[in-house]
Amino acid sequence: MSIHEVFMPALSSTMTEGKIVSWVKSPGDKVEKGETVVVVESDKADMDVETFYEGFLAHIIVQAGETAPVGSAIAFIAETEAEIETAKSLANSGGAAASPSPEPVPVAASVGIPTLASQNGSNHREGRLVVSPRARKLAKELKVDLTTLKGSGPHGRIVSEDVEALINKGKQPASTPVAAPPTPTVTPVAPPAPPTPAPAPTPVVAAVPGSIVPLTTFQNAVVRNMVASLSVPVFRVGYTITTDELDKLYKQIKSKGVTMTALLAKAVAVTLQKHPLLNASYSDQGIVYHSDINISVAVAMDDGGLITPVLQNADAVDIYSLSRNWKSLVERARTKQLQPQEYNSGTFTLSNLGMFGVDKFDAILPPGQGSILAIGASRPQVVATPDGLFAVRQQMQVNITSDHRIIYGAHAAAFLQDLAKLIETNTHSLTL
Repeated sequence: MSIHEVFMPALSSTMTEGKIVSWVKSPGDKVEKGETVVVVESDKADMDVETFYEGFLAHIIVQAGETAPVGSAIAFIAETEAEIETAKSLANSGGAAASPSPEPVPVAASVGIPTLASQNGSNHREGRLVVSPRARKLAKELKVDLTTLKGSGPHGRIVSEDVEALINKGKQPASTPVAAPPTPTVTPVAPPAPPTPAPAPTPVVAAVPGSIVPLTTFQNAVVRNMVASLSVPVFRVGYTITTDELDKLYKQIKSKGVTMTALLAKAVAVTLQKHPLLNASYSDQGIVYHSDINISVAVAMDDGGLITPVLQNADAVDIYSLSRNWKSLVERARTKQLQPQEYNSGTFTLSNLGMFGVDKFDAILPPGQGSILAIGASRPQVVATPDGLFAVRQQMQVNITSDHRIIYGAHAAAFLQDLAKLIETNTHSLTL
């Protein structure tokens, strides 16, 4: 008997359970090795889960909308159609499927992320194409041979932009030439296979007085992280920064697609170059000094929860590219399409509530980081000038929360002082 279990994978290091967003395949459908069969919602994003076996999706144990612990069986795959009924019987009786592997190890099984092989895992094997679902669909519609492409995504993953670039350059692979017919006859063309429907966004449940609305997967992840942060001894330091020069620069380059979020992230990243301790984190072995400066920026999700897309190497990337990266990250965060390294690789976090008119607030330190900076609104203030007169200046208040096990008050104060100097007197360096 060749019946295999499909397990709920661990799509992130903090994931303890996953929610089935949608089944791409239906019971009885033929499945190929490496083909996406289900979309799973982790605590941060929706990920495509592939099967490591070829056969037929015999039975679905966990239906769309339901949750299951990491490592538990969510479906059965039978190698032959004759074994489908046997798999159903096993599921109904609660029995385990016979598996050639002794101990399955649930791991991340999303497309394009190289991981250890599991019963249904996806790993970057030699000779195996790693392609995003959108790129695969686009290639099929445009008749592009994926084997001729070199992926530009993470770990060589082929993304839709790679397919579009090939078409735009007019370099269709020679393996798929279209010969001109000798006579102008009309040849019927088979319609392309219907595309797999994208998972519908999770509806926001309206709060009814007296009712209890269950937390979403995202919200539960935030709860776990916030509770974990209570065990860290932290302190907070505030600073007032004049933003006239920053506002002037923003107005000059806003038309080029630059966002204020990218400007603030760039300013923080450049300042962190002088203060590596603020970019570090605590471990039982000592202080972890990170080689990269990756700025996480908190973003509220429409259906509840919080995610922190990461602007990687923000100190080294030019402000225009950084702004484009940020726009892409936010768009994909809203649709829960971020890859793990795009939300869990941050070394320093920004939380900005200035757009809501908030004067100042304290932010909670994310687990695994040393500092988080809370940014309030920039407002006109009457200030005393060095010549003894009064003037109106735009000012914002920022508060940094730091891990007191490795960072002390003087370190945080020196960082804020240098950040203020950069924003107030040297903003032109942000465009270099």
